[in-house]
Amino acid sequence: MLRYPYFYRTYNRLFAHFVDSGAFNLDVCPHTIHTAAALHTESKAVEGTALCGPQKVYSSEEKELEAMAKLHIPVMVDQVVHCLAPQKGQVFLDMTFGSGGHTRAILQKEPDVMVYALDRDPVAYAIAEQLSGLYPTQIQALLGQFSQAEALLMKAGVQPGTIDGILMDLGCSSMQLDAPERGFSLRKDGPLDMRMDGDRYPDMPTASDVVNALDQQALASILRAYGEEKHAKKIASAIIQARSTYPISRTQQLASIVAGAFPPSAVYARKDLLQRSTHIATKTFQALRIFVNNELNELYAGLRTAEKFLKTGGRLVALSFHSLEDRIVKRFLLGISMTERFNLSIRQKVKQTSQLDSDQETEERHSVRAPLKWELIHKKVLTPEDQDIQDNPRGRSAKLRAAIKL
Repeated sequence: MLRYPYFYRTYNRLFAHFVDSGAFNLDVCPHTIHTAAALHTESKAVEGTALCGPQKVYSSEEKELEAMAKLHIPVMVDQVVHCLAPQKGQVFLDMTFGSGGHTRAILQKEPDVMVYALDRDPVAYAIAEQLSGLYPTQIQALLGQFSQAEALLMKAGVQPGTIDGILMDLGCSSMQLDAPERGFSLRKDGPLDMRMDGDRYPDMPTASDVVNALDQQALASILRAYGEEKHAKKIASAIIQARSTYPISRTQQLASIVAGAFPPSAVYARKDLLQRSTHIATKTFQALRIFVNNELNELYAGLRTAEKFLKTGGRLVALSFHSLEDRIVKRFLLGISMTERFNLSIRQKVKQTSQLDSDQETEERHSVRAPLKWELIHKKVLTPEDQDIQDNPRGRSAKLRAAIKL
């Protein structure tokens, strides 16, 4: 049974508009659902913009936090630092601090800088707080979402147009994937949660709420839009049938339900970019995670904040891990409207994403362009080198785009 009935009511009221608008419109269904949920915890949302203070985390032990940070290998770290090009006295914003790998690399390259370390995850915030104790004049931890970043920065005394470099390392962190109690991974059994904010906003729907409450059409649309899942209808039907017997509350329970909709030979038939077998439920988990965390709207909000707070000549580096994220970043840097349906095809698979760059001229010709505000540092998107993939296989699908604010 759904914990919060208003979620079901809000979704169904907006669902028809969600479909009619092209499923990828950043202004429709997911944003409104999360806004409605936030209103139920308005006081908590205000507290969420605090710069510091005690926060509930999954472990308060310093040694455990240190171990978690050491286990995480930052993606394309050399390329990130090269693009940011830190220099003495500069100010940076790491909008996705995680376990701090990129921030540490920036400080190793140039110790005399200031880094504002933002993350929506209380565990990551605790690590940032711990690291700021070692670098009290170089790191300031901020707890909040991309959409809260502007308020957090202003409260910290950071004015628009004063930051030299901003990093966005998008998607789910290794720490989140490796913690079964967070419910992100289908390989480790745990509660079907997937909320990056943890318990900071109790009224926000979990992945379990989504799969147990929404009808088949709604579920299929989420899987198709955010997971680019071609078997969305079949998987949604299997979910509806399974939940009629028992509520779906565990990660491996959902993975088994999805797998059960296909013959055994199909469960690991899909290949990743390294031609390794991937579970048939991988895209389902991606879609639910993106929806639960309102990731695409948050990404757009983060990009707008980055543009506002970077100084002229400041650098933005964005690491994305699937075509939906990369497409938004690319369109933002090129000044292409987010609302043009034909430019936001959700049918293009990961193996086709390299075509985005070769099709750039065609896309520009058919799109309504705003005046350019960015100069691309590289004409082509950067991808991990062989050594990067060997060091961190999870980063194999990463795409790096970097630009200078004009």
